[in-house]
Amino acid sequence: MHTLARNITLGSLVRFSLPTVFMMIFTSLYTIIDGIFISNFIGQDGLSGLNIVFPVVSITMGLAIMFATGGSAIVAKKMGEGKKEEANQCFTFLFIILMILGALVTAGILTFINPILSFLGAVDTLYFYSYDYLFTIIIFLMLTLAKIFLEFFLVTAGKANLALINSIIGGITNIILDYVFMGPLNMGIAGAAYATEIAMIIPVMLSFIYFSSKKLTIYFAKPKGSIKLLLLSCANGSSEMITQISSGISTYLFNIYMLQYIGTTGVAALTIIMYTQFLFISMMLGFSSGISPLVSFNYGQKNSLKLHKIVKYSLMITGAFSILSFTLSQALASPITAFFSNGSTDLYNTTIYGFRIFSFAFLICHFNIFSSGLFTAFSNGLISALVSSFRSLIFFILWILILPLLLNITGIWLVVPFAEVTTLIFTIFFLFIYRNKYGYSKKQSILFEKQQSATKTVSENTLQTEA
Repeated sequence: MHTLARNITLGSLVRFSLPTVFMMIFTSLYTIIDGIFISNFIGQDGLSGLNIVFPVVSITMGLAIMFATGGSAIVAKKMGEGKKEEANQCFTFLFIILMILGALVTAGILTFINPILSFLGAVDTLYFYSYDYLFTIIIFLMLTLAKIFLEFFLVTAGKANLALINSIIGGITNIILDYVFMGPLNMGIAGAAYATEIAMIIPVMLSFIYFSSKKLTIYFAKPKGSIKLLLLSCANGSSEMITQISSGISTYLFNIYMLQYIGTTGVAALTIIMYTQFLFISMMLGFSSGISPLVSFNYGQKNSLKLHKIVKYSLMITGAFSILSFTLSQALASPITAFFSNGSTDLYNTTIYGFRIFSFAFLICHFNIFSSGLFTAFSNGLISALVSSFRSLIFFILWILILPLLLNITGIWLVVPFAEVTTLIFTIFFLFIYRNKYGYSKKQSILFEKQQSATKTVSENTLQTEA
């Protein structure tokens, strides 16, 4: 039996998604440790310089995430329809196209790196930190894209444990190299970038070995695709790309406002909070990515009973993640900030104040993240993109234009919680109106169960008659 054709219970859903959840947590942890090394070896200007180039890093990563999420939904659906060969051809085709685009993007950014940094607001005190980090990251961009894409498809292939192993290997390697490059070798912030990229080599090599074997459900095959497939994958994964682009834009606006209201200390405080945000939402990102193949597979099979269970149990798990994230963020705000602030009282106080306010977003954001991922799994890129753009772009821009004028610094920290709450209204609406179309409503579930029972009865009667 295909690993995606499993029975759905609360426990089985947790067990199936757990490797992906841990994979995302590991990824966020060693990203945070990057920041700790930078803050301790370089200081708050290093953190600020890193955050200045975050929009570019976020958008380039979005390219791989778009191909991976949009493509994996299509591939998983084809597997659910029994079209295994076609699924493998699509997987290989999308990977090749991603590598070609990665090469073009690399050339473009390296050509215009100075104007890009000027546009992002890299003031004199931050410029060289921003340049060194961005230049190094972009040189290895294709390696980053390959790692993201292939690890997503390991989950789709039902081998989330392998993706987790890759993440652990990469994370431990990155931490060791962070210390070596930034400590004894004194390579500065470029050392952090080199550590991040070199740490990806082994996971990417292992992924290639995995997908070169036909023992996996998904493997490299003779590529076969079309413009239609490419556009469909991009459209389906557009919400994730929009999320990354929006994250880049919102970070840019955050930086501009922080420089205006507080200065570089505000940018450094924002960097610490964003690192921590990545940690707390990584659980939901991992869960959403982990169950996505299950959703797509059962949608391909039109199994409303399982779809209803997946959505019902997922909402319960999402609620638990929300409470856990908020509780941990309040409890750990002080020790996490202390790790980064490196004895700076001003940075510590600024970060703690913002952290206490910003963390209320964790009570809401998980529901929006899950819903966006759910519609991607249903191949509804439009609704998924709307949810993503509402929470991280449209309502973000609306509130950042209003709240700082009314509440000064407090208003800046309230922007994300307000954007998440406003988005939740639309999220609930979308989940409600699409429940019958995608078959996850209780009504559709009961109807499917009756049809299955009737089919089973007919089959049993036929067998008795033949006997």
